[in-house]
Amino acid sequence: MREFDGNSITQAVIARLAECDDPRFKRVMGSLLTHLHDFVRDVKLTEAEWLTTIQFLTDVGHTCTDKRQEFMLLSDTLGVSMLVITLNHPADQGSAESTVVGPFYWEGAPDLPLGSNLAEGVKGEPALYSGHVLSADGTPLENALLDIWSGDGEGNYDMQIPGETGMKARGRIRTDAAGRYWFRSIKPTFYPVPTDGPVGRMLRKMGRHPFRPGHIHMTVSAPGHLPITTHLFVAGGPYLDSDAVFGVKESLVTHFDRHPPGTGPNGERMETPYYTVNYDFLLRPAAP
Repeated sequence: MREFDGNSITQAVIARLAECDDPRFKRVMGSLLTHLHDFVRDVKLTEAEWLTTIQFLTDVGHTCTDKRQEFMLLSDTLGVSMLVITLNHPADQGSAESTVVGPFYWEGAPDLPLGSNLAEGVKGEPALYSGHVLSADGTPLENALLDIWSGDGEGNYDMQIPGETGMKARGRIRTDAAGRYWFRSIKPTFYPVPTDGPVGRMLRKMGRHPFRPGHIHMTVSAPGHLPITTHLFVAGGPYLDSDAVFGVKESLVTHFDRHPPGTGPNGERMETPYYTVNYDFLLRPAAP
């Protein structure tokens, strides 16, 4: 058959997958085609609207660089990233919950010793982070890796700052024999996701704000365990109930305790008020 109507075309397109020898790809593409065609029929999409969609996706691609992932931002702001994470990373056995990587991850952060200041030369109020990385049964995990990154105290990531070419507020540290970690950074603040590109235009058209609540990112991993990519959110901060990327989980909302100048818990002399944060990460053992 060479001619199709508004309903028969869907099955005709899906039938072209008959010779596909990848079962998973075949299932995914078949479902995608079904839902995409159903969407077009449901809203009676016009030619002008479809051309606008194509141009929007083209603009998203053109906005991507080696330091900016506009497609990731699109996925995040549509809630798709969190849906995929929720389905694939259940937090069972009391393990730490996962959330979005976000568009500002930069591979290759420096390896630093325990207790390092990740925020040298970074604007913001100092914060001392500490805790343990444990297996789900409470066993301390020695040499677990924490790959950490955040914006500064004004909500700007290093790759967003004009003229800034080096990494700031980033680093990788490893736990000691007791599974303990500690490092210094800043208390994160809320900030807008980038709005100068096509995703920003989409958010404005949707009538949505672009803000994320204050948080610090980290990917935590250890041999024989499933890694997690997660955040620690600042309790009491704005936008916890309306995160632009739907990434907040209650177990990750953390108290930042404020202290006057003095000697910090790590023995460091703190010349200004500072915050302390304590959080333990539980990792699930990987399947044998």
